[in-house]
Amino acid sequence: MLTENSALRPLTDAPSPPQSATAVATDRNFDDSLESGALFIRLVELEDGPERVAVRDELVSLWLPMAHRIAARFRDRGEAIEDLRQVAALGLIKAINRFDPARGAFESYAIPTITGEVKRHFRDRMWAVRVPRRVQELRNRVRIARRELRQQQPGPAEPTIAEIAAHTGLTEEEVSAGMEAMEGFSALSLDVEVGASDDGYSLADTLGATDSSFDTIVDRHAAAKELRRLPERERTILYLRFFEDMTQGRIAEKLGLSQMHVSRLITRSCARVRMGALAR
Repeated sequence: MLTENSALRPLTDAPSPPQSATAVATDRNFDDSLESGALFIRLVELEDGPERVAVRDELVSLWLPMAHRIAARFRDRGEAIEDLRQVAALGLIKAINRFDPARGAFESYAIPTITGEVKRHFRDRMWAVRVPRRVQELRNRVRIARRELRQQQPGPAEPTIAEIAAHTGLTEEEVSAGMEAMEGFSALSLDVEVGASDDGYSLADTLGATDSSFDTIVDRHAAAKELRRLPERERTILYLRFFEDMTQGRIAEKLGLSQMHVSRLITRSCARVRMGALAR
């Protein structure tokens, strides 16, 4: 029978520094109790139904403090501790459902299962920018290598890409990819201020916009080819009209033509250039 004290054991623990999996497993006094072992054997023998659910719930109550301690190892990484505890509890339920008591101690199976569930939560749900699994692995290796190298080297200097590559056995290109991925785990709001308090501006203010000049460049490039195909006199007339800003009367006087003839040549030349540019 389960005692009242074991069933009502507090489900929260005081914050503690990160521990190894072994330390988490030994920080308890309930895992090898006869009640826990008997419940696992009974769970395996029962068919799906209310009785099996009740036995599983008893096991969850017994082992939930261990799941919470595993979740606590991942605190201060950008996720609320309550959310981490829920993920760890889900991993605990999976471990209880799949555990075979004939294969050894429960914690040897449960700790990797719960830890993996929490890690998958960070991998699949916490990235602001989705990156491939390979790049995520590079990020983790680079992050760990940077921490280890900081501990080995005196002073505040950051390890170089070459040093991290030598430490991890990765190429410098892979290290660079991993460092870039470290910036993709979280994202800033476009409304965040990036300037001084007096003349501050938001991150959105630094974003570029579509430049209409790009279309102008394309049009000019297409028109230039057609302009080169015009007779020299017509090119001269267009140059004087649109680049020298001369009136049709002054152009006619300069070239010895009538103003009406200059007007017809301008209209015909512009139409020819336009049709040739649009046909490209």
